Amino acid sequence: MRTMRSPVVAGVDGSESSLRAVDWAANEAVLHGAPLRLVYASLWQRYEGAALGTRLSRPDGRVMAENIVGSTAERVRRGAPDLQVTTDVPQEEAVSALLREGEDALALVVGSRGRGGIAGLLLGSVSLAVASRARCPAFVVRGDKAGLEAAHGRIALGVGDADPPDPTAIRFAFTEAELRRCGLDVVRAWRCPSHETSDHPLMTGDPALYHEERASAVLDEALATAEQDHPDVRVRRVTTEGPAHKVLLERAAVADLLVVGARRRESRVGMQLGRVAHTALHHAACPVAVVPRSGRPESSGGTAP
Repeated sequence: MRTMRSPVVAGVDGSESSLRAVDWAANEAVLHGAPLRLVYASLWQRYEGAALGTRLSRPDGRVMAENIVGSTAERVRRGAPDLQVTTDVPQEEAVSALLREGEDALALVVGSRGRGGIAGLLLGSVSLAVASRARCPAFVVRGDKAGLEAAHGRIALGVGDADPPDPTAIRFAFTEAELRRCGLDVVRAWRCPSHETSDHPLMTGDPALYHEERASAVLDEALATAEQDHPDVRVRRVTTEGPAHKVLLERAAVADLLVVGARRRESRVGMQLGRVAHTALHHAACPVAVVPRSGRPESSGGTAP
């Protein structure tokens, strides 16, 4: 477990997307009573190496990075004067720097596109890599105006096919809902295979009803402990027939945050994102939190939500 003073770390590059991410990160830090750390990672020296030998002043790339992160810090302090803010401009590739910062962070926060990205296109490579490989919860700040401004008053949590369901993502979603004093929609999609009929040997009635009841039972079991620990959170269970990635995108359209889990595997590099998480990161109409499963890494088996 990370300490209460672990920072919320936000990636900064001066883009409009990163400024939205910083605003989100500042709010998240205030909610958790945590400091905020702003990081602008750049390999400026690689491209200005020749100039270093002929100039005594700092390279232009570093000056630009320092100016951007400094002005961003001032932006945060104007909105949250009591928030502790630190900054860093490491000479390092952005993904590596942010993942390293994430080792001791409460959460990582990145925008959906970096500098030069075109609004509305798919997720940027840095954001996707951070969300896929971070060892702490990673927020990708994206979505429409209502989602970004928390106008819906609800968080959506996807509960996938893991057996048992991921308790880390569940605890995370309940904590966020409690801090934000908003409702929590816990969503599980189910499918009725086309070959199943009422005369199937395992079926005693409507196959669709069987799968819906099974999905409800999974949610009841998965949420029991979290509901006891967070009695003030207003929980709404949602069991819907359809592909999980489509169902969650529909719920994200009326949510302020979508929470999905991710698993670690020893045989691969970092976490592996399943179709649901990958689709959400590219298309959700609200910010997305990818929460890595805690505990012993898994060596094999299915796909993450």
